Amino acid sequence: MIQVGGKVFELVKDHKSGWNIDAFRDRYSEVLERYDYIVGDWGYSQLRLRGFFRDTHPKVTKESSIASLQDYLNEYCNFGCAYFIIEKVNNKSQQKQQDNGQPQDTAAKEKEPKPS
Repeated sequence: MIQVGGKVFELVKDHKSGWNIDAFRDRYSEVLERYDYIVGDWGYSQLRLRGFFRDTHPKVTKESSIASLQDYLNEYCNFGCAYFIIEKVNNKSQQKQQDNGQPQDTAAKEKEPKPS
């Protein structure tokens, strides 16, 4: 679990070792708090962050849906770039882990995002 800006995230995918918590913390902005997923991709030694919603989110559009992630990677990212996907942990899961004494700043096991 990763805690940044008062929000808790879980690492869903780390492609080609793209995950770097220090770079993420440096680039993270409050604007990203509204998204369910954050994708970070590397190009020319720069980390770029982009938010995506779950497919069932009230504010979702075709371009902002996590289902369009592959299109985003193909069209806007450097070919073969390293990237990562993190998912915002909902409040119930967050509270449950705090009650169980789970650490808040460790990377989770890799898994594919689940479109809802």
